[in-house]
Amino acid sequence: MTDTSDHQVTRLLDELNRGRPEAADQLAPLVYAELHRLATFAMQRESEGHTLQPTELVHEAFIRTVGQRHANWQNRSQFYGIASQAIRRILIDHARRRRAAKRDHGIRVTLDESIGEVGDHGLDLLTLNDALDRLEALDPRQARVVELRYFGGLSIEETALALAISPATVKRDWTFARAFLLRALGGTPPPTTS
Repeated sequence: MTDTSDHQVTRLLDELNRGRPEAADQLAPLVYAELHRLATFAMQRESEGHTLQPTELVHEAFIRTVGQRHANWQNRSQFYGIASQAIRRILIDHARRRRAAKRDHGIRVTLDESIGEVGDHGLDLLTLNDALDRLEALDPRQARVVELRYFGGLSIEETALALAISPATVKRDWTFARAFLLRALGGTPPPTTS
């Protein structure tokens, strides 16, 4: 994004805060490419034959994010952070519906993408969600870091900006959260490296 479009996104979010719903129509084309990138990133871990498409995921995430009744938009980073959370919820809801319909082994995902570096541990998306809920009960910020990094594909710096914390804090939270999730999912934690 350019500085001009960054400013436009923030301005339109402010207009949404002030109750101008038509600002959402102007916001959509400005954030579409980034939301599509987030959705594509999240979908990379889905199994072959997944029936939800990234474009559908983008549209649903945008509607859920902009449609929040009591949102108080601060900036575009916060917007993308909440959109990442919406993407996670949509994928979880989709996995639950598929499981209920098929009663199969669920949708498989891994934590082996480049930001995770935790090995090829196939796991069920619903199992991951349950473990993430347990982490959230213990440390909500660590759970948000996982959500933004894993489901949203945000970098350390982008996550720090979205949560208004330092990159060093994000790295520390990411390390501890990954270790917790691996233990909760029955794996072994990776060696502690930076």
